[in-house]
Amino acid sequence: MNNIEKICVDAIRVLSADAIQKANSGHPGMPLGASPAAYELWTRHMKHNPKNPEWINRDRFILSAGHASAMLYSLLHLFGYGLTIDDLKNFRQENSLTPGHPEYGSTKGVEATTGPLGAGIGMAVGMAMAEKHLAEIFNKPNFPIVDHYTFVMCGDGCLMEGTSAEAFSLAGTLGLSKLIVLYDCNKITIEGSTDLTFTENILQRMAAYGFQTISVEDGNNLEEIGRAIETAKSDKDRPSFIKINTEIGYGSPKHGSASSHGEPLGEENVTALKKFLNYPEEKFFVPEEVYNHIKKFADEGAKVEEEWNKLFADYAEKYPDDKKLWDKYYSEIDAEKLFNDENFWTHENKTQATRAVSGNIINYLKNLLPNLIGGSADLGPSNKTLMKDAGSFGKENYAGRNIHFGVREIAMAAVANGLYLHGGLRPYVGTFFVFSEYMKPLVRIASLMKIPMIYIFTHDSIGVGEDGPTHEPIEQLAMFRSQPNINVFRPADAVETAAGWYLALTSKNTPTALILTRQNLPPVENSGRDALKGAYIISESKKEIPDGILIATGSEVSVAIDAQAELEKENIFVRVVSMPCMELFEQQSDEYKEKILPKNIRARVAVEAGTNFGWGNYVGMDGDTVTMKNFGASAPANVLFKKFGFTKENISEVMKSVIKKISQNN
Repeated sequence: MNNIEKICVDAIRVLSADAIQKANSGHPGMPLGASPAAYELWTRHMKHNPKNPEWINRDRFILSAGHASAMLYSLLHLFGYGLTIDDLKNFRQENSLTPGHPEYGSTKGVEATTGPLGAGIGMAVGMAMAEKHLAEIFNKPNFPIVDHYTFVMCGDGCLMEGTSAEAFSLAGTLGLSKLIVLYDCNKITIEGSTDLTFTENILQRMAAYGFQTISVEDGNNLEEIGRAIETAKSDKDRPSFIKINTEIGYGSPKHGSASSHGEPLGEENVTALKKFLNYPEEKFFVPEEVYNHIKKFADEGAKVEEEWNKLFADYAEKYPDDKKLWDKYYSEIDAEKLFNDENFWTHENKTQATRAVSGNIINYLKNLLPNLIGGSADLGPSNKTLMKDAGSFGKENYAGRNIHFGVREIAMAAVANGLYLHGGLRPYVGTFFVFSEYMKPLVRIASLMKIPMIYIFTHDSIGVGEDGPTHEPIEQLAMFRSQPNINVFRPADAVETAAGWYLALTSKNTPTALILTRQNLPPVENSGRDALKGAYIISESKKEIPDGILIATGSEVSVAIDAQAELEKENIFVRVVSMPCMELFEQQSDEYKEKILPKNIRARVAVEAGTNFGWGNYVGMDGDTVTMKNFGASAPANVLFKKFGFTKENISEVMKSVIKKISQNN
């Protein structure tokens, strides 16, 4: 590299080291080793405009190894994305724009929240899939309006995580030729050399997945890195994987050591680093020539966007119908119109599984929302997630709207995040509820990023039946309800299922988990759009002040209503409340909550075929639950519901016991 390039690379290194040292917290090792690759990519091979980080046709860059965030922040500062030197000085501090790991939505230029290793890889695959799909839908001869690459930089840890195996396997199968992986191979993890745990031939592994593989022997050689990236771009059939050999902690006295991975270098070692690099010792110093040099590339990015804007304007004039379709893809759903769409809310008045209702809704929505895209982890026929006559996404048809993820729940959740983050698409994904645990880390990331992902979790309880306890979700409802910023919606019938879908489609910042049954459920009289309040009175007591309240969700609502009738035979009059979504109910006014669950009615019983964890908020110290106390069993569903007490007789007895206990204590 020439002198100005060396100074620029070293500026990225030094800014990263200074930020970490000032915070006395962070990971300097990778920034010191990977900065040459990052510099080369961002200056000469990546299409981006710092003046407009949201430009639709920009190349995407995802730092899967999110612990190297200081390097990303240094790049964003130098390229003019809005981060100041003071922001770098505030690294890892409260309310800063430079948190410990990159966070989507808080820092311009950060494409995804990364931290859990491998997660960024899966999200990058999703972005590359989105590019392929949108290009197939919209591009015309001489009008490549969707034409960009997705770059992801990862480390050894990312490749050890199973997420990467699932995501790369899918990417190779799909032939995502505009996905380029830069692997920072420094052979060090927290515990020491990767020889302890990671000795596979990674290039052979990636070739087996269907990737073009390229090796860069010297991670400091910008020309070699540049040639590798251009070689990657030249392959029009396969994604590419570039292995770049680097030295962790390069230039510091801690070079090559595990200690440089996740702890500050120390003041003396930062000074020694600057001396080795022949860089000024002043903290957070950037030579003016560095800003001037990098500005040229940033300005070039602005020109590239300007050229695209002209191309798009010509496209819109020549293809007005496609422009109208484009606008639909990039517009939010009309919530009021959907709310007043009686066809959306009207369903056959018959016994049916909520998963089947959801499938019907998806096939109704596919015509309203052309950008709806999704699929399942090899369970489409069971999850009812398939869109009829919408084609399958793949090498032969990137316009297909049905994604077949294979048995890859972890990658599916990550890919879905990437599909949404790319822009223009409204993804949904599904699996059996019990397997949602594989997805949990990436669902959590969606909640952190405040993106309205849609999850379809079917086979929601012991109603799974004969498959037995391995397939019967018991604690999963409590798991997701404990997570901030997610709406967990378990509908009782077709109307409530439509309400759940309405919630999911109109949400702006919160993911929605639709928890759906395998078994058929009867339509519930009085079910309605009040389900959007999280809880409502679905069957009122015949007594002005009820003797008690039964609170139920999903398949247990109709049984609770049966128990209400059973209690009436003994002149005990209770209210039945359907509570499909605790999170929504908590957002209602105190007046509404008091109306549904009056404080003076202490006799309360919650009925749900899951654990009782979390129900104490609603039944109080005096109430009780009819819930699962242990794992399920293998038997027909009707046998299991009876075995575990989800019958009108048992629910009635529990309610009578609660009323008696309260009476005796008064």
